[in-house]
Amino acid sequence: MTQDWTLDEVRDRLAPAIAANAAFDGWGDAARDLAAETMAVDADVARVAFAQGAVAMIDAWFAHVDAAMVAAVPDEALAAMKVRARITALVEARLAVLAPERESLRRALAVLALPANVARAAKLGWRSVDRIWRVAGDTATDYNHYTKRAMLLAVYGATIAVFLDDESEGQADTRAFLARRIDGIMRFEKAKAGMARRAQRRPSLSRFVGRLRYPVV
Repeated sequence: MTQDWTLDEVRDRLAPAIAANAAFDGWGDAARDLAAETMAVDADVARVAFAQGAVAMIDAWFAHVDAAMVAAVPDEALAAMKVRARITALVEARLAVLAPERESLRRALAVLALPANVARAAKLGWRSVDRIWRVAGDTATDYNHYTKRAMLLAVYGATIAVFLDDESEGQADTRAFLARRIDGIMRFEKAKAGMARRAQRRPSLSRFVGRLRYPVV
């Protein structure tokens, strides 16, 4: 019998169970109802919690995966790492959570690829990479905030494509692919920082004109 859970708590409780069923039943009513039965949640409450259908179930599962990712890499471990290692550790932790449900992930991505769901898919992807950067310690609020997340989203999407078909031991091929792509992000960030420093040292026409108008006395 369902306890006095909020709908958000019901979603959190059911999401991983729905994902486990989705590999066989797809992201639909059957997977949801079986999860409700398994987790002792009233079927009517489960229907209300996921009234938006498959995308709502996938949304809840991705939120569960994000939370499990963060829990898998303790703060003290992150504190001892450089930024590159933090990003790698978090993405690898997320892939480890997803690994038992690769077929469910494949089906989820097929649902999100439908034209009606593309905007929601982009939002979910951005939410995950934003979580990764924030947990890794990023505090940028300027354009760097967006470029970092856009690059990681592209890297993560490409990595997932490899991950889904990776049959190497311990998904070594996926980890190697991810490492190469994150190296690319770090090289770009280093080059960008270098250009910013050079721009600061470069003579400024506006500062020169300002000094002509308001000379230092």
